Amino acid sequence: MKRIGRAFETAIFSSRWLVAPYLVGLVIGLAALLFQFVVKLVTFVLGITAATHEEVIVGILNLVDLSLTANLVLIVICSSYENFLAPIDAAAHPGWPEGLIGVGFAGLKQKLLGSIVAIAAVNVLEWFMDIDRHVDNAKLVWVVGILLAFAVAMLILAIADRVGNADSEKAH
Repeated sequence: MKRIGRAFETAIFSSRWLVAPYLVGLVIGLAALLFQFVVKLVTFVLGITAATHEEVIVGILNLVDLSLTANLVLIVICSSYENFLAPIDAAAHPGWPEGLIGVGFAGLKQKLLGSIVAIAAVNVLEWFMDIDRHVDNAKLVWVVGILLAFAVAMLILAIADRVGNADSEKAH
C-alpha cells in the first residue's frame, strides 16, 4: 500500500512540470510584446514631428503600458518557475534582480495586482489625455470605476496579507 501511495505522490508532484509549456508560451508572448513595442516605438518616433503635445504624451503612455505589461509577464514567468518547478539559488545568481527571485505567493499577488493597477492607471491617463475623442461619459465612468476596483482590491489584499503575517509572527 505504501508503494501505491508513494507512486501516487510522485505522479502528483511530477505533474508540476506540466506548467513548463505555459511558461514557454508566456516567454513567446513576451517576445510578441517586444515586437509590438518596437512597432509602436518606430511609429511614435516617425510621427513625432507632426504630433501635438497630447499625442506625444499618449504615445509615451502607450509605450509605458506595454512596458508594464511586459514586466507583469516577466514576474509571472520567474515566480511561477521558482514556486512550482524548481527553486532558484540566489547565491548562484548574484546579478539577478531580487524582485524576480524569492517571490512567494503573497508577494506575487501584490506584484501582480500592483502591476495591473499601474496598467489601469496608465490607461485612464491615456483616456484623459485624449478626452476630446472619448466623450462617452458612461465609458469614462467604467474606466475610472475599474481602476478604483483594482486599487481597492489591492488595498484589501495588502491588509489581508499584513494581518496574516502578523498572526503567523505571533504564533512563532
